[in-house]
Amino acid sequence: MTKQSRAHLWFILALAFSNLFIWYAVMAQERGGNLTVAFLDVGQGDSIFVETPNGVQAIIDGGPNSKMLNELGRFMSAFDRRVDVIFVTNPDKDHYAGFIDLLKTFEVASVVLSSTKSETETFARFSHEVENEDSKRSLAMRGQRFVLDPEWGVYLDILFPDRDVSGLSSNDGSIISRLSFGNVCFILTGDAPVAIEKYLVSLDERSLDCQVLKAGHHGSRTSTSPEFVSAVSPEYAVISSGAGNKYGHPHKETLETLEKFGVKILRTDEKGSVVFKTDGNSFLYK
Repeated sequence: MTKQSRAHLWFILALAFSNLFIWYAVMAQERGGNLTVAFLDVGQGDSIFVETPNGVQAIIDGGPNSKMLNELGRFMSAFDRRVDVIFVTNPDKDHYAGFIDLLKTFEVASVVLSSTKSETETFARFSHEVENEDSKRSLAMRGQRFVLDPEWGVYLDILFPDRDVSGLSSNDGSIISRLSFGNVCFILTGDAPVAIEKYLVSLDERSLDCQVLKAGHHGSRTSTSPEFVSAVSPEYAVISSGAGNKYGHPHKETLETLEKFGVKILRTDEKGSVVFKTDGNSFLYK
């Protein structure tokens, strides 16, 4: 390599590192001490992107297909190819299939699962990609606290399951969690049905009181009971469902329950991805 070629190579490397440094600085400035929680428009499925003030990134559910990756492009730079932790709230395809492509193209440090089972070929492909990635794997259990950002105090607490749920249906064994930052919190319910909602109310009603509720099972009448909505007392409820889906989600009964409690309803089938930003005291929706 000639001296001129080496100089050219060093110039290119310096330019690349400079661009990368500028990108990190810009992203840090944009976060500005805020937590971002984006309920991604993935059609008939669930996917929630979380980014803490320090840039730690978590994704709760991966949706039914690669649309999740397309939506992530709105929130993650093309330079960013790492996700710190993914959660699969249950092994139904509309909650994890989008992670298959993510695992092929991103570094994923940790994977958290429910212990419910799936014997489908698609779930076997997902499990294979997790093994190839060599991610740290764990099963969710009530009492676990995932410290997403220790400096800023962003936590994800597992509320359910509180036992081995390998013998339960995928919906009955769904992971329910509480994401909190300062005085602002989100209750994230997966596909948990009414019976599990009522069980949580009986366990510890006070821990459920939060500003934002992710309505269970895409707004199905099998979730979002009056007792649960009363306990959560949310200002907003997010319903993640696909336009014109064959299940008729969200069901009329769910919408009526939320309206009865004066909850503002935000639907991904109507608004696209629903994004909240909070500094731990106030929050805004856009």
